[in-house]
Amino acid sequence: MELTPAQQQGLLTALEAALGKQKVLSRAIDRHSRAHDASHYLLVPQVVVNAETIEDVSAVLAVATEHRVPVTFRSGGTSLSGQASGAGILVDTRRGFREIEVLDDGRRVRVQPGAVLRAVNARLIRHRRALGPDPASEAACTIGGVIANNSSGMAAGIEHNSTRTLESMVLVLSSGTVVDTGAEGALEHLREQEPQLAAELERLQKQLTADPQAVAEIRERFAMKNTMGYSLDAFCEAPDLLTLLTRLLIGSEGTLGFVAEAVFRTVEVQPAAATGLLIFDSVDQAAQSLPALVETGAKALELMDAASLKVARRLPQAPEVIHGFPIAEHAAVLVEYRGDDQAELDATLSLAEPVLSSVPTTRPAQLSSEPSTRAALWSVRKGLYAAVAEARPPGTTALLEDVVVPVERLADACRDLAALLADHDYTDPVIFGHAKDGNLHFMITEDTEDPDSLARLEAFTEDLVELILAHGGNLKAEHGTGRAMAPFIDRQYSPVLVEALHALKRAFDPAGVLNPGVVLTTDAQAHLHDLKPVARIDAEVDRCVECGYCEPVCPSRDLTLTPRQRIVIRRARERAKAAGDEALVAELDQQQEYESIDTCAADGICATACPVGIDTGAMVKRLRGEEHGRLAQSTWKTAAQHWKTAVNTAGFALNIAQKAPPGLITLPNRAARAVLGPDTIPLWSQDLPSGGQRRSRVTEKITSTAGQSEPAAIFLPSCQGTMFAPAEGSEGVQSAVLRLCEAAGVSVVVPGEIDGLCCGTPWSSKGFTSGHQVMAQKVQEAIGKLQQIHGAEIPVIVDATSCTEGVQGIAQQAPVVDAVSFVIETVLPRLVDTPRQPVDSLTLHPTCSSQKSGLNPALQALAEAIADEVHIPEDWGCCGFAGDRGMLHPELTASATAAEAGQVREYDAAEHASCNRACEIALSRATGYSYRHLLEIAAEVLAPQTVTA
Repeated sequence: MELTPAQQQGLLTALEAALGKQKVLSRAIDRHSRAHDASHYLLVPQVVVNAETIEDVSAVLAVATEHRVPVTFRSGGTSLSGQASGAGILVDTRRGFREIEVLDDGRRVRVQPGAVLRAVNARLIRHRRALGPDPASEAACTIGGVIANNSSGMAAGIEHNSTRTLESMVLVLSSGTVVDTGAEGALEHLREQEPQLAAELERLQKQLTADPQAVAEIRERFAMKNTMGYSLDAFCEAPDLLTLLTRLLIGSEGTLGFVAEAVFRTVEVQPAAATGLLIFDSVDQAAQSLPALVETGAKALELMDAASLKVARRLPQAPEVIHGFPIAEHAAVLVEYRGDDQAELDATLSLAEPVLSSVPTTRPAQLSSEPSTRAALWSVRKGLYAAVAEARPPGTTALLEDVVVPVERLADACRDLAALLADHDYTDPVIFGHAKDGNLHFMITEDTEDPDSLARLEAFTEDLVELILAHGGNLKAEHGTGRAMAPFIDRQYSPVLVEALHALKRAFDPAGVLNPGVVLTTDAQAHLHDLKPVARIDAEVDRCVECGYCEPVCPSRDLTLTPRQRIVIRRARERAKAAGDEALVAELDQQQEYESIDTCAADGICATACPVGIDTGAMVKRLRGEEHGRLAQSTWKTAAQHWKTAVNTAGFALNIAQKAPPGLITLPNRAARAVLGPDTIPLWSQDLPSGGQRRSRVTEKITSTAGQSEPAAIFLPSCQGTMFAPAEGSEGVQSAVLRLCEAAGVSVVVPGEIDGLCCGTPWSSKGFTSGHQVMAQKVQEAIGKLQQIHGAEIPVIVDATSCTEGVQGIAQQAPVVDAVSFVIETVLPRLVDTPRQPVDSLTLHPTCSSQKSGLNPALQALAEAIADEVHIPEDWGCCGFAGDRGMLHPELTASATAAEAGQVREYDAAEHASCNRACEIALSRATGYSYRHLLEIAAEVLAPQTVTA
């Protein structure tokens, strides 16, 4: 839709008056960055509203109704059918509505729509409970989307989806009326506030249940997964008006109202599990085996065709079972069995064994209960959509469809679907899905800007509809009707049910402002409109399918942009440039300087969540490098050449700052930032530590064992220890590592030129390539000298995780390990008989680098070796300090640590630890507790006789 300038201004004025200016976003970067979701549709909103309360939502609906402007509710944006984007007001709930409250020892949970599904399950796991819905996108999808789409997933089926497990909800109707269906007096409140709606719902229920043909049709359709239209089965099952209201909101895709809160009944997590991958010669063979496999009681049966397996082989965690044979027409079924304990699992497997042995697999079925093996198997399935989409031909967009047929018809449906795809010249289509439920996903790729491709898509969709309905199936199983299948509602349902669907929409949304065009439409071509244009920027980001898996881990997600949004802004800019829209290009360039470039931590944590490993931080580093002039490049190159002086100067400056009256430092510091820019001059604050000691001096203070035995490692202590003093009363991590080694009789050697060495991260994160090359050369030479003396295989250890990562990128001629791993593997075994007094409790903050490197298990193991009780906050994440980024933009760190800080205060542990000095400063600032390196606490526990005050 398009508003005139006067209408646009009137809408903005009304929204700002109702919600406040800070919640109403109308800049180009706000509208374009939030327009994208995982679907193949793109509509850019007129305005974005960051809604944080029910009152915000009610206010938006009132303004939308008055101005006749559509409203779309949006949270995770993993939706695949176009229901999460709209051209009017986009209400973003991701920065609010995140509360999670565990009830009844985990048997129930109260959640808000902005909470990520995985975060909810993280709260429940200590109670051995979980939410029933288990979509593959659980790392990024939110509760709002799960309810709105009635998502199910791999094991939920129709038994444990939202329909069956949601107990009550707080909802906001289009009129602004708020109803808590679980509250006392809710029915009377509904009848009083919404008499016409209540009467119409009761009329429709009476009409439909009195019609035997309608009841039979509803029961047939909803005996399978079904997200076409609204939850008509509610009319046949709901015993009262409140239950009917609740059930109808589930799966309504934001077209009937807004769910502000929900209470779920949880399901028990069966801890004993065995998972395996059955390889068949063909999809047909696999599908024919499914009815027998279903009868074995398998909790999950996930089908993957040959194209899926080919893509899966390229994934970093690809299990060994899909390697070692040439993939022709093969297919696989991922099977999982579960039990309350090992005995129950063994009994289930014993009953399943005859079937597993008889199905025609290419090799004997092998099931594993080993966690890493099971995780590898599931990573293939959960990351399949993005991985397959990444492999799409250049210049095409991925379209993922979602259908269901009765399980006994699945083999025939798979065969006919493959033939249909071939008839329409779709080469290498991918078929996978939840075979236990007869639920198939398949992916095709199209050039959405080519008229011939669109004509092919139109013809294929018509034939697909006929095929699925001929097999007695539903056109949408779990991804929602959205825009993709809205034109085909009247093909799946009889006229009586179609009229009931439209009557429901009119009753709930008389003004027609709630997500129009989604679920119901009068446009027979709606599924072909507003298709997302093809991304053609560069190989660095063209692989992105905008799934949003990266967003929950991004430290800037609540401050500025997320990785997905940084990429789509680049895409929007390039499209504007190609279209000659120089005004939009200039506006996006100006706005993304802070939003996209300056406030990106560039830590690469997004790559750990991305199914295809896209590191948006690398893109930002490159863009930063492109912005630097010759003077800046030269200055940082000089700093690399004289790093000893630079680091000592910085430490000295911090010492002076700590001793001087605050006003003498604060005012000049802020003035310099105002003149030279906040991305150039760090912001000093009193909570920053003073400067530390030179690394060579720390080494000299501790008795060296280098002459007593051949060193076990080359030790490169981080220059953070020189830049920043350790926490008050602590000795510093370099000293702690040396003391632990000395106590264990392990020798390490520190390069003589250590004071001038660095991991290179300050240059790489800022895009100073020449300076990074200089430092890399210096580090390589220092390591090389010691390798000549002590052997090429001697490992290098580093005592700060981000620096370990940096040195790994430089010292390619030597194995580089983090000091925590070294202590766990080499030092700790020699101290097993050492008397120790563990600390009572310890809160541990892993870091983005420890997550990326796989160090977290070692961190936890060391923490548990030195503390009676260890807490790792469920909301831990990258702190956003990112070297000096937290001093340049302290608002980034404050935002990134807010949720974790709340949990840390609840724990109130005796000790607080991390594994990187910059992160320790960030967490100390955020929580008010003193954080220090885990190895410092380990030294006090494991080598107390050597620790000095």
